[in-house]
Amino acid sequence: MLDDDNVIKQRDPEDALSVAGNEYAQAESDVTIWDSENDGRVITNIVVAGMGGSALAALLAKAWLKNDIKVPFEVLRSYDIPASVGENTLFIASSYSGNTEETVSALEQATVKGAQLAILAAGGTLIDMAGSYKIAHISIPDHLQPRMAVIYNLRGLIELLVHFGIIDASRNDEIKEAAGWLKNESVAWGKDVRTEHNYAKQLALLAVGKTPVFYGGALTAPVAYKWKISWNENAKNVSFWNEYSEFNHNEFIGWTSHPVEKPFAVFDLISHLEHPQILKRFEISDRLLSGMRPKSTVVTLKGDSLIQQLLWGSVLADFVSIYVAILNNADPTPVGLIEKLKTELV
Repeated sequence: MLDDDNVIKQRDPEDALSVAGNEYAQAESDVTIWDSENDGRVITNIVVAGMGGSALAALLAKAWLKNDIKVPFEVLRSYDIPASVGENTLFIASSYSGNTEETVSALEQATVKGAQLAILAAGGTLIDMAGSYKIAHISIPDHLQPRMAVIYNLRGLIELLVHFGIIDASRNDEIKEAAGWLKNESVAWGKDVRTEHNYAKQLALLAVGKTPVFYGGALTAPVAYKWKISWNENAKNVSFWNEYSEFNHNEFIGWTSHPVEKPFAVFDLISHLEHPQILKRFEISDRLLSGMRPKSTVVTLKGDSLIQQLLWGSVLADFVSIYVAILNNADPTPVGLIEKLKTELV
């Protein structure tokens, strides 16, 4: 089925596969900060407010830059801001639509607290606020679903962190330099590459009809979260995620009862850069759970650097989940129920 052009065209009418195939270009996109002046205040903590895919870029940045960022860095997914937000906080509101009500609420509160403000959005209320109050902001291209604009978000977030003196500009260069390599990797997952040579299609076939559970380590946990998001919104398929070594302190035992024929597909997202003990935990846990859960499928993130691995894993997540959508006979692009929820919340 995944090698049948007619089936793919019928079940992916908005060509989400081509969108995934062009995600690499986001890595080398131009980024402009508008109203970029700031007063040079000392930043003592960072808060990025966002939901779903808009929070994901911050989680990726936090994992990637854990040795670069010297101040506390919090990712806020709520209506209300923490008490720690103040005049020396860099508060970044991130919402692809610019209308996410939790993020707008948090930004309004941070404004009252006198925080150093910045905005990442494609339009909506946040961009209106940026213009009205002269808030430093980056306008993201607005033609994508938020979950498929993660690299745009990441590029913008890193640019803001550079602008406010948190990290060195060379970090954004690393993202740009990964674009050509990521393009070549993406070609191998395209719809024209037959299943026997297409890793993304092979992974989709392993998971279809099941509930996937994605596990990452300390470095790859954001990628596991990305796979969960992509599965939910692209494949219209419930899924779950967790990270090592937290997994071994609770969920590990949850697999030990009931038959092994559980309707799950387990995926371990592995980076060779992880702490050696975390890598051991992946291997030992799967061995000890033999006969109690389906054997895990190991997805080793490709790339020489952590940022290459994070980008590679994020793009692969979209390809695989779109192929699962096609197998599920579900259109991978629209998320109508989310839009209906938003209208009923007003």
